Amino acid sequence: MKPDLNTQAENTLSNKIYERGNILERFIRSRELGVFGALVVICIIMSFSNQYFLKPQNLFNILRSMSTIGVMAIGMTMVIITAGIDLSVGSLLGVCSMLTARLIFHGLPPFLCVAIGVMFGLSLGTFNGIIITKVRVTPFVVTLGMLSMARGLTFLLSTGIKGTVSSNLPMPDEAVNFLGAGYIGPIPFPVIELLILVIIFSLFLKHTVLGRQIYATGSNIKAAKLSGVNVDVVRIFTYAITGGLCALAGIMTAGLLGTAATNYGMGEELNVIAAVVIGGASLMGGEGTIKGAMIGAAIMAVIRNAFVLLKLPIYTQTLTIGAVIILAVATDRFRKHMGKS
Repeated sequence: MKPDLNTQAENTLSNKIYERGNILERFIRSRELGVFGALVVICIIMSFSNQYFLKPQNLFNILRSMSTIGVMAIGMTMVIITAGIDLSVGSLLGVCSMLTARLIFHGLPPFLCVAIGVMFGLSLGTFNGIIITKVRVTPFVVTLGMLSMARGLTFLLSTGIKGTVSSNLPMPDEAVNFLGAGYIGPIPFPVIELLILVIIFSLFLKHTVLGRQIYATGSNIKAAKLSGVNVDVVRIFTYAITGGLCALAGIMTAGLLGTAATNYGMGEELNVIAAVVIGGASLMGGEGTIKGAMIGAAIMAVIRNAFVLLKLPIYTQTLTIGAVIILAVATDRFRKHMGKS
């Protein structure tokens, strides 16, 4: 008996509609979609509000300004995926930039100083991870303590043991300064650095065993242990990498400004956490992507740039960022509720 052609056509049409519905549903439920849409809307509004906004120079300034937060947000994303938090990132940025400048000031080879600065950041991050996993102190308390300790070390490196008046240290090497102030053609070099790191760590999270273990640890730490995952090593790794990335961000900042200062990184932990949360990462762990964090960092940079162009008071920027964080967390809760229903 020959199949009815009309029936076949109806079934094919139904399948296509169903597939399109699934694609649309996945599209709607995408963590990054709403954030990217918000970024587009903000950019459209600003393009009409200020004629300077879309000029290439201003767009490159936005990208440069998001590069430091973006670099630290890569590490913070992995920490938050494991259901952790790191409040010390701003202070790690400050102390590692000051250490690098101090070593260069004393005549050591510049890129050896950069390597030592990054290793110092890795060491402090590893210390955070060990205390959290082995001593079983909550991440909030450990990293809050490190925030204060690292800031104290920054002042120590600046003033010396006698504790004289703190001062900035020059970053006199042009090659090191290129990391923060250089250009490749019209593109700021920090933007290229950020792009390279985003590609590397996105591939790492998606295509390596350790990357998948990071998600497993945050999703269900007990199940991860039963599956043979060494969750302590995974968590220590994320804090260590975050420390190293903060050190790089600090060296980039000092290179851009040609000096290391004791106030570098103050308050940046809020901006970094905000970028990651706005980008769709869940503070409960198990969810988050590097690309989402970059969209969040871009929103932060565009908001700052918009407030400067529109000549709005600084307090409005702080209020707006706080409101955006609350909205991002509330949206994440709503999205999860929709996913369960």
